[in-house]
Amino acid sequence: MTKGKLNVDVADAITQLESMIKEFKLKRDIYRLIFRGKGLEFEGFRNYSPDDDASDIDWKASSRAQELLVKQYKEERDLKIVFMLDVGSNMVFGSTKKIKCEYALELIAALANLMLDFNDAIGLILFNDKVTQYIECKKGRKQMEIFMDILSHGETYGEKSNINNALDFATDYLNESIFSVIIISDLLSSTNETEKKLSLLASMFETIVIRVRDPLDVHLPNINGELIIENTSNNSQLIINPKVAKESYEKYVQQKEKLIEEIIKGSNVDYLDLMTSEPFAVSLAIFLKERIENKI
Repeated sequence: MTKGKLNVDVADAITQLESMIKEFKLKRDIYRLIFRGKGLEFEGFRNYSPDDDASDIDWKASSRAQELLVKQYKEERDLKIVFMLDVGSNMVFGSTKKIKCEYALELIAALANLMLDFNDAIGLILFNDKVTQYIECKKGRKQMEIFMDILSHGETYGEKSNINNALDFATDYLNESIFSVIIISDLLSSTNETEKKLSLLASMFETIVIRVRDPLDVHLPNINGELIIENTSNNSQLIINPKVAKESYEKYVQQKEKLIEEIIKGSNVDYLDLMTSEPFAVSLAIFLKERIENKI
């Protein structure tokens, strides 16, 4: 990608997610349940209070005790969470206000802010056809500043993407102190080998896959006339007739979608599919709430 800064509003992204977390009643004291596992140990039950979300009630325990009870967990240690971001040229693409890499940056900023609020350590892996950068997990706002400085520059992005190479790197080099890996990509570089590699990663770390797509990743618009597509890596342009390209393109999309669906189903990962035409805050808050409910 050419030099320059991305069109992002980090402060607004953080505010929007915080607002949705409050609206969906994701209390600060149950944040750990989003990434629960080795980081928490069941401690016991406590009485339900009006400030609790009703979905937190343990109905079996409440029935036995004849009073409303919720589970309590004892924190064993702070968590280390690694973001794994696709920075290939495929992410420098978009037909909405935000191209995919801008949308992904704001998504990372909002999640990283939430994690740092709870004193967790965050790390970052960037990849195109190879891993271009690995920032080891650290705590503190300085880490967030480093992330944003790197991700906001256009020269960070470009080249063909290969998610399989990134998955190999993660399984080879991330140590057992890492608790969770969050992969953010359009997954367009996925192949038949991806399921095996993603499954291996998920067996080692709690793994979340967040897919970021543009509407044009799904279908071409019905346009009378010609469509100009620009390659931002070299400023070249391609003129196509949408009517001619639409059928073959959507056939390719269907095949790719079937493959990705099989990969996700077979990999034992939590999965969120986002479209750049819609703000991520609501979908992400719902995803986190469901993740909590599934773990209680």
